[in-house]
Amino acid sequence: MKIVADENIPCVSEAFASLGDVTLVQGRGLQAAQVKDADVLLVRSVSRVDESLLAGSSVRFVGSATIGFDHVDCDYLHAQGIGFSTAPGSNATSAAEYVVSSLMALAEQQGLVLAGKTVGIIGCGNVGSRVRARLTALDMRCQVNDPPLQAAGVEDDFVDLATLLQSDIVTVHVPFTRGGAYPTFHLLDAQVFNQLQPGAVLINTSRGDVADNVALNDALAARDDLTVVLDVWEGEPSINLSLLEKVALGTPHIAGYSLDGKLRGTEMIYRAACEFLDVPVQWNVSTVLPADATVSLPTAANDGTLLRAAVLGCYDVRADDRRLRRLAGLAVDERPRYFDRLRKEYPVRREFAATRLTGASIPDAEREQLAGLGFAV
Repeated sequence: MKIVADENIPCVSEAFASLGDVTLVQGRGLQAAQVKDADVLLVRSVSRVDESLLAGSSVRFVGSATIGFDHVDCDYLHAQGIGFSTAPGSNATSAAEYVVSSLMALAEQQGLVLAGKTVGIIGCGNVGSRVRARLTALDMRCQVNDPPLQAAGVEDDFVDLATLLQSDIVTVHVPFTRGGAYPTFHLLDAQVFNQLQPGAVLINTSRGDVADNVALNDALAARDDLTVVLDVWEGEPSINLSLLEKVALGTPHIAGYSLDGKLRGTEMIYRAACEFLDVPVQWNVSTVLPADATVSLPTAANDGTLLRAAVLGCYDVRADDRRLRRLAGLAVDERPRYFDRLRKEYPVRREFAATRLTGASIPDAEREQLAGLGFAV
């Protein structure tokens, strides 16, 4: 059996070795000739999977190590009888922790007091629900806008978008869709940016096309009171450099890039492939996970510094921001390659649950909050 896989899916060769011969390829710009003789195709969100890629090929199963599937023509796969699986929720914890790290970084940089702030969460699925749980643990007041969930009869205290935009902080966790009842293409547009409250914080970790980047750039040029955190960009890997200069924190689409989340995604599509092919599971992610990380807490901490030390000691989003900003010093034609290289060569990042806290004695109140964030305390 021939398996063609994106080279940036971690441990994909080890996981799928028992199923056949694994050929690694660059996911961006994947060509039909590369998959023509493949039985299994494994991709990430940078590869467009549709008839133009698969027509005439021997592909029987497609796995995408991602939570989204807007890059895949699911109707075509279904019509051709090609099996398909994604990894829903695999990196949801990582993306939620990115939001927490961003807010902790802003709290340290700007003196932002998080407790008591109102947070508007657009999209309350795998990621949004985890964001809600963690920010609630930080004594923040969360409100949710999710029309698809509301229409499905899910019971929650949903608010409309206009009400949500009155929040102190707005964070976006929706899939990217152009059609259907609830399209999210440019869901965040000039009108939305104009409705944000003075001094508001906006965070987008969903998809670049969910936010109109031109309109956002214009809004930030006109309003210096807004604070924006962007992990996703229109036109990736060719991003708007002017917008990057204006955002408070900018990162190269890595919110979900914890090692734990990426390996979880590999395991999910591996198990799905085994089920589709009716073969036994022989690889387990626990065999490749390293030992837990360690963060030493300061012995004298107060006013939230202990929480910030734990979060930023585990994952400090500002390091990713600094790396991305080096893009500005590169020639125009080198910038897209640099953006992709930051993702390919991303350093090991562990989730809060895989981080051991040492050093300070943790007071009961902070211990409860750290547990709410996901730390094992």
